[in-house]
Amino acid sequence: MATTTYTAEPAAPAARTIDVQRVVDDQSIGRIHIVLLILCTLIMFIDGFDIFMVGKLAPSIAEDFGQPASSLTLLFLLQQIGLTLGAFTIGPISDRFGRKRVLIWCALAFGGLTLASLVAQSVLQLAILRGIAGIFLSGVIPNATALLSELAPRGRRSSFISIAFGGYTAGGAAGAAVAVWLLEDYGWQSGFWIGGLLPLLFVLLFAIFGQESMQYRARRNAADPRIGDTLRKLKPDIDLSGVTGFVVGAEGSGTKARLLDVFSEGRAPMTLLYWGCYFLSLGIVTLLASWMASFFKQMAGVPVPVFALYSLFSFAGGMAGVLTIGFAMDRFGAMRVMKLYYLLDAVSLVAMGLLPFGTVGFTIAILAWAFFQAGAQGGLNALVAQAYPPRMRSTGVGWAFGAGRFGGIVSPVLGGMALAQALTLAQVFTLIGIAPLVIIGMLVLLQRVAPEQGAL
Repeated sequence: MATTTYTAEPAAPAARTIDVQRVVDDQSIGRIHIVLLILCTLIMFIDGFDIFMVGKLAPSIAEDFGQPASSLTLLFLLQQIGLTLGAFTIGPISDRFGRKRVLIWCALAFGGLTLASLVAQSVLQLAILRGIAGIFLSGVIPNATALLSELAPRGRRSSFISIAFGGYTAGGAAGAAVAVWLLEDYGWQSGFWIGGLLPLLFVLLFAIFGQESMQYRARRNAADPRIGDTLRKLKPDIDLSGVTGFVVGAEGSGTKARLLDVFSEGRAPMTLLYWGCYFLSLGIVTLLASWMASFFKQMAGVPVPVFALYSLFSFAGGMAGVLTIGFAMDRFGAMRVMKLYYLLDAVSLVAMGLLPFGTVGFTIAILAWAFFQAGAQGGLNALVAQAYPPRMRSTGVGWAFGAGRFGGIVSPVLGGMALAQALTLAQVFTLIGIAPLVIIGMLVLLQRVAPEQGAL
């Protein structure tokens, strides 16, 4: 009697999931990281240029429209209102619809609106267009920061973010380059041509080479095949056989952010203190970006192109500060470094108001101010980007910047009042120098109410 032989079927591989956050954390820097860092640094450069160029060109814009410099207070105010509205709305939209998609939408919108500003017939029209553009300009920082935070290896995130903010600092300084080399021959409009066309170039590059956050995709659809494609770029030898889904650490999949999550699970004191730091820190940045050229022209008789040369020169200090703050924080402790930077920022501000313009002492002071201001702001950005989990990261970063934009709404008004009241440079810069000292006090409180932040 014949015996029937049955061949056992090979056992199916066990279903499993992959924690994309763990894969990201354990990787060394590769091509995919470098490409994203270059793209994010580029859009941060464009963002910084578009936001701050108006301050560099303000006296010439006012003169072209036959108005005093103080008439541009409305322009700065509306731009800051737009930046504030965008910061509080675009962050949550990005957590819902994706960082890459929203970043492209924002670049298209503010690029088009900047080009439309070229046909403005009055300061009011220009102010309205800048206000609307501000809504979309505010979408760059939270999305670029979130993308870098979610792709950079653990231990390199502060460095990646600080490098990208180097682009932001460079963009702000590039407005001074326009004032030095293009203003006389091509007028203030040359800055708007550059600020309108560069975002459109970025959109093309980012649509082709940019990566969407794997953490975002995993939360939206744990089985999204595009996550596997990105993982293979990140780690070519990764084994995806039998994988049925992707998760994000303890969050798992399908976890969506709610608007008030930044206040949940004991985060409220931390969030409010970060908001206070941003209110003052970005308020200083906006005040000086908007009015510093006008302060020195009216209070010290310094021509705009001459001051622009010093502003451009100080760019070296700002770049050094923002590019090194991440390394300093990783090596010496984030909070210790941040408090030192804000203290020296205050000292530099007071010195700029006291020392005669153009002297060696003034040159050292403006370099030191640029170094410590840019470095401290870059460090604050790195802290906030790591303070919130991925599901609410764009919201957390965006809302922190929104609080900072409120400071940017108040500070241009105060700057206009300082010009109208004919204060001296020493008085103005001494008053501004108080703000970094208050920030130091908030950082001390932050260490007490959120020990995990103080331990960074």
